[in-house]
Amino acid sequence: MSAADARDPASDTPVIVARDLKQVYKIGRGFFHPPDQLQAVGGVSFTLHAGKTLAVVGESGCGKSTLARMVSLIETPSAGELRLNGVDVVQASQVERHALRRTVQMVFQNPYGSLNPRKKIGAILEAPLEINTPLTALDRAEQARAMLALVGLRPEHYDRYPHMFSGGQRQRIAIARALMLKPSLIVADEPVSALDVSIQAQVLNLLADLQQELGLAYLFISHDLGVVRHIAHDVLVMYLGHAVEQGEKKTIFSQPLHPYTQALLASTPGITGSGAARQRIVLKGELPSPLNPPSGCVFSTRCPNVVARCHIERPMLRELGGRQVACHEAEQFTQPAAPQQ
Repeated sequence: MSAADARDPASDTPVIVARDLKQVYKIGRGFFHPPDQLQAVGGVSFTLHAGKTLAVVGESGCGKSTLARMVSLIETPSAGELRLNGVDVVQASQVERHALRRTVQMVFQNPYGSLNPRKKIGAILEAPLEINTPLTALDRAEQARAMLALVGLRPEHYDRYPHMFSGGQRQRIAIARALMLKPSLIVADEPVSALDVSIQAQVLNLLADLQQELGLAYLFISHDLGVVRHIAHDVLVMYLGHAVEQGEKKTIFSQPLHPYTQALLASTPGITGSGAARQRIVLKGELPSPLNPPSGCVFSTRCPNVVARCHIERPMLRELGGRQVACHEAEQFTQPAAPQQ
């Protein structure tokens, strides 16, 4: 792929602008009862530029994958504003949405399930071009072979089937397929969690190299903060559908201010930070049901620093210590951070 195909990371127009995104599902309770309202995402805002990676982290059920589906245009937000490359997704026509879908592609968690086992790798890579472009079969094959080389695979792999590859190689193929239409945004939903640790680093390094060469923006969904530390520029921490802390990676990792972020970092081996982050924090209880969220702060039922105000008043995101944090008591954690090792 030529340098002309690479995008300028310094472009002024953000790849994504999300403002107060919400997703509410209706859960039926039978013919004689109104449906319940399940708020999977409760108002998330962020901006992502070309050449940057925003990592969305949190426990299972926090709304990470729902956010990914909205950004990738699989689902339409229930409320809020979402712009891709300056175009309002919610208000876009069907023709505009079809064009936008080419600019955002997904890399899924399981490389064993995301590739059609009955098709050769060449056909898998050429499928997006066959559907979306007028290219000839010869041109499609040429681009597919070039993409194989870009992700570190050999020309002879073009005529092989998915079962003939290792997990890391399959994920490279999935990444190659996502890049065939030259998107500006890749949504990566736990892209290395199904791989061996030794292979994870290789795939993460590939993603970083591709980002630098092509100017890609990544929305990186993960529960593994060790992986996030390796690839992210900014971090968005979610709990029960809400953003509880967000900002630059180095700021959050060196001195987390929300108790939930502190607990996540404390449970990840090898991550150092302030004294608050290094302390062993054991969260009691289970993640509340999104059908019946706590009043006040959504983290109040498990927070070790909860006070009476937390059960009554929901904290909004506010600027503090170089990031945004949603915690009434966050000031108590703003001591000078310990130097990084």
